Amino acid sequence: MKKIRLFLALAAVSAATACSSAGASGSTNDQGIPEKLVVGIIPNVAPDKQGAKYEPLQEYLSKKLDADVELFVATDYAGVVAALGAKKVDVAYVGGLTYAQAEEQVDVQPLVTEIDKETGTKEYLSGIVVSSDSKYKSVKDVLDDKGKFAFGDVSSTSGSLYPRAMLNAAGAECSAKSIDKCPPLSKVSFTGGHDATAQAVANGSADAGGLEVRILHRLERDGNVPKGKLKIIESHKVMGYPWVMRTELGDKAAASITDAFKAMKDPELLDLMQTTGYTQVTEADYAPLTKQAKELGLLTAGR
Repeated sequence: MKKIRLFLALAAVSAATACSSAGASGSTNDQGIPEKLVVGIIPNVAPDKQGAKYEPLQEYLSKKLDADVELFVATDYAGVVAALGAKKVDVAYVGGLTYAQAEEQVDVQPLVTEIDKETGTKEYLSGIVVSSDSKYKSVKDVLDDKGKFAFGDVSSTSGSLYPRAMLNAAGAECSAKSIDKCPPLSKVSFTGGHDATAQAVANGSADAGGLEVRILHRLERDGNVPKGKLKIIESHKVMGYPWVMRTELGDKAAASITDAFKAMKDPELLDLMQTTGYTQVTEADYAPLTKQAKELGLLTAGR
């Protein structure tokens, strides 16, 4: 079954992953880092914007690790998992759910996560939002009215997993059997990203949506969503996005990459990364999330 899931995930990798194989196949430097280190990033906003955003990180890691660092932004969350499995990516920035999905299929380990600027901890917030002029004051109100709900990517932690959990806690039946149905909601859609979910709720094509709260605040600051247009009716704490590494690269590489993130001090780079710093994480930090993902049938990437 694991091989079948990996095969299906590999089908999601676009032609962009056709770069030369990354990682342990080549020689390594004195930090245990391969000559070319491919870093994958989930598209939590539009993929074309995501790659350009992380170029300063690419430069930082190249210098810190004394290696040629190449960025890969997948077209969707499943693409990162597939690229890890195909050894096209060595290190990846993923959501907690994407890590749990990857860990089911590929031998990977979490290294670090960011300290969230809004919570001051390694946890951030997933929220369910409605229009500020909406009659809905709670998730139960949305369910009672059989509203239309927008998730982000199906494999998003704060845009899919936790919104589903919050809906279920309020009385919905978002089960593992049918990923695109959550009765009594009249319609469920997947927008592909937090920014698209915010727009769907703002323009009325969805009555409510699940997204990452700090991304909503960023969209408001950037003027992409009018400030005050959306209101949060419920939120849930989420363990931060982990940076994960293919375990095959070895302990020396893991230590070097971990140290590089923890040593990041440049205020401009930290601001770009939306954090005040990084802290080490382990598999145990994501055990509760993995358990909930299994219960909701979300451990298969791209399902």
